[in-house]
Amino acid sequence: MATNYIQPGDVLTLAAPYAVASGAGMLVGGIFAVALAAASNGASVQAQRVGVWTLPKLTSDDVTAGAKLYWDNTNKRLTLTSSGNTLVGAATAAAGTSATTVSVLLDGAVR
Repeated sequence: MATNYIQPGDVLTLAAPYAVASGAGMLVGGIFAVALAAASNGASVQAQRVGVWTLPKLTSDDVTAGAKLYWDNTNKRLTLTSSGNTLVGAATAAAGTSATTVSVLLDGAVR
């Protein structure tokens, strides 16, 4: 076996870029992940890069299943708006304009 293998990379220990709650999305450079515990700004936190998660969304967005979702790092929520935001995955179910959250399949890609 190769001796330079480190880990699968699904869960990483990252420095929280701002105070995060357990289950909150966070963008660290080009890595989007969901914090697995609460952490203060700069503290180390385990974060999951893949899987299906329920996260906050822009209420006015009418999300359809399969729609690409972007992270609005200013407002800490998902949106359909690509401009100025980071692609993080796709919706696994529809979430209309009355919904405050959406289920998203995180693709784990580095942007």
